[in-house]
Amino acid sequence: MHRFPFLTFVLIGIYFISCAPEEPRDLLDGEIIDLTYPFSEETIFWPTEERGFELEELHRGYTDAGYYYTANRFCTAEHGGTHLDAPIHFYEDRREAHEIPLEDLIGTGIVVDVTEQTAADRDYRVRISDFQSWEQLHGRIPDGAIIIIRTGWGQYWPDRNAYLGTDIIGEEAIPELSFPGLHHETAEWLLNERNIKAIGIDTASIDYGQSTEFKSHVILARENIPIFENVAYVDQLPFDGFTIIALPMKIEHGSGGPLRIVAVID
Repeated sequence: MHRFPFLTFVLIGIYFISCAPEEPRDLLDGEIIDLTYPFSEETIFWPTEERGFELEELHRGYTDAGYYYTANRFCTAEHGGTHLDAPIHFYEDRREAHEIPLEDLIGTGIVVDVTEQTAADRDYRVRISDFQSWEQLHGRIPDGAIIIIRTGWGQYWPDRNAYLGTDIIGEEAIPELSFPGLHHETAEWLLNERNIKAIGIDTASIDYGQSTEFKSHVILARENIPIFENVAYVDQLPFDGFTIIALPMKIEHGSGGPLRIVAVID
């Protein structure tokens, strides 16, 4: 039998104590804010989508066997209501909805507020200076951040005319669209000068309503950045100090899909 000196046992004890895992942090140990609009007949879709959200009731009530049972069938386009734009939506050979890593959908959130600018200009495009102003107050955008842009457009939901700038359905509505978005030069700056996981906005598109080339979509999709659109209740969020959890419907080969997104205030 080998006898270890007392000091050896002390050192071994210190080693195991120092390597013991820390008490796990409860991710949901904080206020939870739902940033998702419910899907219903009022849900706003892109004007070229004529059907919108449809819910068909299959059964509601008691069965012959005596138990209560409810079941429905729903039909929806990928891009309506609070939803994900997968990178494949605007760039060839980029990630489809089911391929986006969970790590890119969960992370530290920040809010960049441009409500003052959009109140003066419905077609405002968020500038680099807006992000630089945020950093002057809150510090550099954290690596791996999920950015939420607050334009104030949630105040108009679900009024299509106020939210989109038109209530026309069909291709003829496109020239009438009017709402804020992200300037494509700002999108490039975020990718070249900062390190972000994803970006969301409280309007119908990350590109402003009058866009015809959707440059911000293309730039972000090129780098496999998930985009969240029609994010709800953004006015309830602080500027920082929260975690975003954004879990879309996992549609194989999807270009996007309905999104349940929440914020957990630290």
